[in-house]
Amino acid sequence: MHLKRWITGLTALPILIFLIYLGGRPFTIFVGVAAVVALAEFFRILFGGSWKSLIGILPVWGMALGFVMIWTAHAFTVELVLLLLVLNLFFCAGYVLLRFKSDAIVLERVAQHNLAMVCVPLFLAFVIRIRNGNEGMLWVFFLLAIIFAGDIGAFYTGTYFGKHKLCPSVSPGKTIEGALGGLAANVVLGSLIKLIFLARLDWGYSILFFVCVGIAGQVGDLFESAFKRASGIKDSGTILPGHGGILDRIDALLFALPVAYFFKKFILWV
Repeated sequence: MHLKRWITGLTALPILIFLIYLGGRPFTIFVGVAAVVALAEFFRILFGGSWKSLIGILPVWGMALGFVMIWTAHAFTVELVLLLLVLNLFFCAGYVLLRFKSDAIVLERVAQHNLAMVCVPLFLAFVIRIRNGNEGMLWVFFLLAIIFAGDIGAFYTGTYFGKHKLCPSVSPGKTIEGALGGLAANVVLGSLIKLIFLARLDWGYSILFFVCVGIAGQVGDLFESAFKRASGIKDSGTILPGHGGILDRIDALLFALPVAYFFKKFILWV
């Protein structure tokens, strides 16, 4: 499993680096496709665990709108992305009125659908805004490095030193030691990159940024795990050997992105 994780990661890394370097439309299309796949995996988890559950109005509409939201974040503004979420809510309201009499769980399905639309395309839209912003390429690499370092630090610290369970009802394998090791990795690598490439940033705010991003990433990881456990699913998919699905790979990043955008725009002022 460890070897598969490293082989998959090292194979995908050059492609990811190249697309982030290009930015613009190629990067947006890449993120849009990732959003569609992640939404498909999330809808599968939410709607019963079967891939057949994707054959329906809500998931098909959601995946199509998810890509449009990512493209809108590139071509227009975050405000318009939020308006698309409002449009989605109107669509769902109409769907409920049409199906309420014949479908006993339609309200539950619509609530799950809207949760997925926030957690995947809305959160991913922030990586587009970061990439299109000031020093965007550097900041995307910066954020990914922090998140990946935290993931690796938590995995290996938990594997070799973990004794106290972090949240056993959600993810029995995760430990407090692993979580602390992940946060330490967030801070260490983040500080190293800041020292070399972003020396002008305030140290106090930077450390707070690393910790908040790390915590948000771990919450995102556990949040997805809760849905998988409720559905009896181990991995969201099989597209990435050793890692599972796209959603398994980006769950921490999803929750870290709005935190990073907030810090960059409103606290660090860069």
